[in-house]
Amino acid sequence: MEIWLNPACSKCRTAAATLDEAGVGYIVRRYLEQPPTPEELGEVVTRLGVEPWDLARPKEAREDGLDLPRDPEHRHEWLVALATHPRAIQRPILTAADGTTVVGRDPESLAQVVTAQARADARSAHPES
Repeated sequence: MEIWLNPACSKCRTAAATLDEAGVGYIVRRYLEQPPTPEELGEVVTRLGVEPWDLARPKEAREDGLDLPRDPEHRHEWLVALATHPRAIQRPILTAADGTTVVGRDPESLAQVVTAQARADARSAHPES
């Protein structure tokens, strides 16, 4: 499990606490210090089933001047802009070992990724299953 977080964010702290309580091991990526590349963001939005502009935090995107058209022709520009201005990215983003990815801002999303990670861990512990 990997979690992209901002330690100052209460939703990120809640997500990490949820993983701790569930006994799920995870790797922390402080995405403000280690921003994702446009390619990594492209993979995340694909796994989430959204477009890059859907991953933008409206207030921060506005403050950072991200005022690009929300259409397929500008998809790559959005990925580059979000990589350049990572504070405009929704958080926290969690990815389980099986590729299940969520923006963990609510208990249902957190439960989904914890369950996915538990299934992946069970499969790796018992590969013959």
